[in-house]
Amino acid sequence: MLYINFIKAQPTTYVMHYSNGRLKREGAGLSFYYFSPTSSLVSVPLASADMPFMFAEVTSDFQEVTVQGQVTYRVADPKRMAGMLNFTLAADGRSYVSDDPGKISPRVINQVQVLTRAELKTLPLEEAVKASDELAGRLRARLAASEFLNSMGIEILDLSILAIKPNPETARALEADMREHLLREADEAIYSRRNSAVEQERAIRENELNTEIAVENKKRQIRETQMDAERAVQEKARMLQEDKMEAKISLEHKNKELVGLAAQNAQKEADARAYAIKAVLKAFSATDPQALQYLAGAGMNPEQLIAFSFTEIAKNAQKIGELNLSPDLLRELMKKGKNG
Repeated sequence: MLYINFIKAQPTTYVMHYSNGRLKREGAGLSFYYFSPTSSLVSVPLASADMPFMFAEVTSDFQEVTVQGQVTYRVADPKRMAGMLNFTLAADGRSYVSDDPGKISPRVINQVQVLTRAELKTLPLEEAVKASDELAGRLRARLAASEFLNSMGIEILDLSILAIKPNPETARALEADMREHLLREADEAIYSRRNSAVEQERAIRENELNTEIAVENKKRQIRETQMDAERAVQEKARMLQEDKMEAKISLEHKNKELVGLAAQNAQKEADARAYAIKAVLKAFSATDPQALQYLAGAGMNPEQLIAFSFTEIAKNAQKIGELNLSPDLLRELMKKGKNG
């Protein structure tokens, strides 16, 4: 009974029970009794393990950087792992008979370092310090395809790069260069903003000038339209004035014709009157002048008759001895002379 032992494995532990050199049972999380003098127990942990790492490498431009990260792995094939390393338990069923189980993590870390070194040799410093995610993805792909890890039955679950840092002197130089770069970008942004403001101001001014030009063109068009209207009005006024002048000219021609006709008529009337007077004078030329005087006085008023009488008296004054005139007659003649 002293050689009969009991083992109870965890679900994350794969146990293989060999008895007399033959595999008797295997599996994860087994519990069984075994006879220790003829039994060998192999216990391979299946749980995932997180291993941080940090190592110094050199970039393609010979600059030293420190790579810090973490790799997560597990044993996917415990039989293959047991064939590569010794996971045999001691007689107490708790400890290992060798230190091989502790060699898994260093081998995984070494593989990560080898692949990281190969990747960093292709990158310059400035790209390397910014390529954490890209580098992690490429390392995961290469670790998954690693023949060494596959031969050990190890599966890489995840790999992350926490930081890629240059040495302090190089970091300060990069900071200074980046600071200058940022300052240049800030200056360029200021210049760009100023240029943009100037450009916008120029565009605004051009728009204002274009607006003023458009306004002046509109004013010119309005003025031209007004001038055309005024010219049309003046043309109408000129045409109206010409019509008036033509009407006046026509009227003057009519007046001229009328005056000519009037003159001709007056001439004809004068000729008729002259002819009549000539005929009368011709008739009177054969008549006694004394008789004509008497005929002329036939239609005279008393005053004219008195004046005619005085004329006759004056003609025969040498024959008259004495002439007496009544004062009343002279008074009446003078009164009518004043009234007339």
